[in-house]
Amino acid sequence: MKNLSISAILLAGFLGASAPSFAGNKDRTGQAGATELLINPWAQSTGVFGMNTAYVTGVEAMKNNIAGLASIGSLDVGLSHGVYLTGSDISINDAAVGVKLGSAGVVGLNIMSMGFGDITITDYNNPEGNGGTYHPQFLNVELGFAKEFSNSIRAGFAATFVSEQVSNITATGACFEGGVQYVTGKDDNFHFGITLRNLGTNMRFSGNGFAINGENPQSTPTFVASNNYPSDKFPMPTYLNLGLSYDFYLDQEHRATDTSVAKHKLTVMGDFQSNSFNNDNLGVGVEYYFMNTLGLRAAYRYENGIGNAATSTTLYTGLAAGVTLQRSFGSRGNTRLAVDYSYRPTMRPANGVHMFSLRFMMK
Repeated sequence: MKNLSISAILLAGFLGASAPSFAGNKDRTGQAGATELLINPWAQSTGVFGMNTAYVTGVEAMKNNIAGLASIGSLDVGLSHGVYLTGSDISINDAAVGVKLGSAGVVGLNIMSMGFGDITITDYNNPEGNGGTYHPQFLNVELGFAKEFSNSIRAGFAATFVSEQVSNITATGACFEGGVQYVTGKDDNFHFGITLRNLGTNMRFSGNGFAINGENPQSTPTFVASNNYPSDKFPMPTYLNLGLSYDFYLDQEHRATDTSVAKHKLTVMGDFQSNSFNNDNLGVGVEYYFMNTLGLRAAYRYENGIGNAATSTTLYTGLAAGVTLQRSFGSRGNTRLAVDYSYRPTMRPANGVHMFSLRFMMK
């Protein structure tokens, strides 16, 4: 009865938080920078648009809900590669490792970089290019910690260093996040998660790229001087995410003899994201696992104006899908290798986003 009461309170809070301001803050739309912090590089999570906030586990939790990092049994290592808008030369690469420190908790490190290919250098005198190119680079380094306080509650926090470099100008900053996961139910099949991400310092671009040589008309005689025009500060893309999920075990007789592996497991989920600088969004998803070996997932995420090229503020259509193939090794099955893939179609350009992940887990 106690668990049921807690579940009811969490559900009421989730619905209450979703109701008031679904449209987001229109006056602040587009004012945030470092929007690569909104990109989830992990294929398992992006197969449901990150709606697995309530039950995400392992190193991929560092880009979703840091509390899930506490689920690591001993060691978790992951690599990910993303093709962002096929043909655009935009790529996403991510590497992460999580290590359990006994009863103290789990510590994790995540490094994500974005590349944009070769971009032609242009200037006032050479609008078509001067024959050279430059290579913008975005880098995020995240250090996180999470702990399982009981069989029902996990919590964690993390700090991320942000670096953006575009030719001869740079910007750096730091942001923080925290998250909680709660599980209850007869078979531990009701999950609730909440996370606040990207709460941090303002950033500002600076460097030689803002220096312009020009005449100083206030001097006599006039002379050419180098004037520096600094850029304005911009905030981080802070957001609050709440998620619910429920597991349906479709083979109770099988679980009676082997409770560690369900032959058929179906998870349904709902998620609400309140963005400080974008439209809020609300979505639902479903995930199916067969013998914890083959995983299939799909989701739909809605926000105001989506689907209409004239009003939409997102490049996505709202749909997402993904697949996982994984296998356990060793005499006790305590080592697992997983390969994940996800695809999210886009409106403009209509090339879609592909994510590939490889994960290695030890209990």
